[in-house]
Amino acid sequence: IIERLGLEMNHDDSVLTWAARNKIPVLCPALTDGSVGDMLYFHSYKRAGFVLDINEDIRKINDLAIQSHATGMIVLGGGLVKHHTCNANLMRNGADFSVFINTGQEFDGSDSGASPDEAISWGKIRINSKPVKVCADATVVFPLIVSQTFAKNIEEWRKASDGCVCWLEDLIVDKEK
Repeated sequence: IIERLGLEMNHDDSVLTWAARNKIPVLCPALTDGSVGDMLYFHSYKRAGFVLDINEDIRKINDLAIQSHATGMIVLGGGLVKHHTCNANLMRNGADFSVFINTGQEFDGSDSGASPDEAISWGKIRINSKPVKVCADATVVFPLIVSQTFAKNIEEWRKASDGCVCWLEDLIVDKEK
């Protein structure tokens, strides 16, 4: 449904529009939480028989993790988003790379505040990985991290990642060739 929203908006300033145009999945396991859920509720009375499959995003995120050769998590904030992203990686015996950026603290027992060690103990992060937790406001810190890593030398990154295997199916040699 997020892809459909991006296509319907069709606005060049929208992240969702660009994701939809480029077939980049944007998943929202908690779509019914908040205002969108309220609108869906009201729409269900206007259109009798309206059904929304909220399980579709869970299947997509879990299948994406399972079918990937390697996975990495960059989780901004915590709670439900962190839980679903980590849980999808549990299905494949853990993420290979993990960065958590949030203000959650361990003392309150929240999922947001849980350390990467907790996720390793559950198998959500691989034991041989080197996860990082940054205790900071993600809206301030994440743009700084991106500017000094991913976006620092985009041409060099493109050359370095050329031919990178992203999916298990990329490892399968086509016997007809």
